[in-house]
Amino acid sequence: MHEIVHPEGWAPAKGYANGVLTSEGHLFVGGQIGWTADQRFESDDFVGQTEQALRNVLAVVERAGGRAEHITRLTWYVTDKRDYLARLAEVGQAYRRVMGRHFPAMTMVVVAGLVEDAALVEIEATAVIPR
Repeated sequence: MHEIVHPEGWAPAKGYANGVLTSEGHLFVGGQIGWTADQRFESDDFVGQTEQALRNVLAVVERAGGRAEHITRLTWYVTDKRDYLARLAEVGQAYRRVMGRHFPAMTMVVVAGLVEDAALVEIEATAVIPR
């Protein structure tokens, strides 16, 4: 069996789960974008949205009983490769503010767009939560 993971205080997910935790402790975090728990964008900036998306990933992991160091994989979907590359140092700072110095396996994919028009980045994750 598996458990749906939804951080407390978040607006309901419609048509998807923010996270799914298996009985073995494998957590699959659905793509998180740079909006807040009430599904509002507070930033139209790539770095700001990246930091919020990472906070959202971590919120799902923590709700499942894990921590940043339990994340084993991140997949990033970005709409503007040039913006990402031009601001790599700032992205790294934002990453470390949220995730510390834990660096799981990562993949970056450049996409033409995301479902939410205002979204500049979406990040999905896999974690292994100790049981």
